[in-house]
Amino acid sequence: MSNVVISGSGLFTPPDAISNDELVTSFNCYVDNFNADNTAAIEAGEVTAKAHSSSEFIEKASGIKSRFVMSKAGILDPAIMRPVFQPISDDEPSITVQMALVAAKQALAAANKEAQDIDLIIFAASGFQRAYPAMAVELQHYLGANGFAYDMSVACSSATFAIANAMDAVKSGRSKAALVVNPEICSAHLNFKDRDSHFIFGDVCTAVVIEDKATATSDNCYEIIDSKLFTQYSNNIRNNLGYLSRSEGADINADSSFFMQNGRKVFKEVLPTVYNLITEQLSGLDLQASDFKRLWLHQANINMNNYLAKKLLGRDPSATEAPIILDTYANTASAGSIIAFHLHQNGVESGDLGLICSFGAGYSVGSLVLKRC
Repeated sequence: MSNVVISGSGLFTPPDAISNDELVTSFNCYVDNFNADNTAAIEAGEVTAKAHSSSEFIEKASGIKSRFVMSKAGILDPAIMRPVFQPISDDEPSITVQMALVAAKQALAAANKEAQDIDLIIFAASGFQRAYPAMAVELQHYLGANGFAYDMSVACSSATFAIANAMDAVKSGRSKAALVVNPEICSAHLNFKDRDSHFIFGDVCTAVVIEDKATATSDNCYEIIDSKLFTQYSNNIRNNLGYLSRSEGADINADSSFFMQNGRKVFKEVLPTVYNLITEQLSGLDLQASDFKRLWLHQANINMNNYLAKKLLGRDPSATEAPIILDTYANTASAGSIIAFHLHQNGVESGDLGLICSFGAGYSVGSLVLKRC
């Protein structure tokens, strides 16, 4: 069986950012308009008045200070409160493929690979803009890659699960070099009219190249020592919008058609699961958390990251040991831990260990143990 490495990574960051202050100004204007339009019903007890948000509330609850988005104007318009995209011809690259092409080309350049060297593409994200043809096959076409391609989603753990799948494909000989891309337009399934969640998500795309260590020529390779995956059904993070929604007579603008979560239950239930999985994984490898130079953790909430890192290490982590990117990128679903990996490799030297770990909706947990080549 081959030794498999991540030989390159890439990151597409949208050109527009929204600060907490900008988001709050828009949200509070929407709230004032809603309360004014429903004054009589609110006074009669038929409708609950909406409350203002604040930048202080957002940062305390999540650690998020800003986020990048693919469409800023519509989100900040109190009359719209959603991203607005112009239709794209079927003969042009779809918006998520456009994002993926940028990240993929960066990853290929970092890996010293050409598109023709890739014979497997996994397009892995928490959501897709259409059912078929597969987004992965479209990317394969525009990138000029060979072999085969497919879409997959395990929500927040789509990236780690896809990397594990790509690793297995290379080990088995089914693929010589694989590309995993994670285009996340999370703003499209976020309810910007909900005070408890309107600040959570941002948009981004990450990419990594996975190949046999023997063929790798990059100066920045990480051998994948081990992967561990886990899922357990939960309704505490959910989105009900799907291709049957129209047939079910669902209101696509209803709250249930957007991201919903019971945050406190998620915190209490997911973190012990993640901790136990990582502990079991490291025990099987005869390793301890203190052996790791870097923890590239899922970037959903700073309190979750700090709690997990502290529990693993037995002390407060330094900013270098468990880097945070969600302050500027917000929660980017499956891409978060890969952004952290891509941006925070300084100081990781040959032989050093690192851990990429994702966790979230599903529930799903994916953990990858890496060693710098």
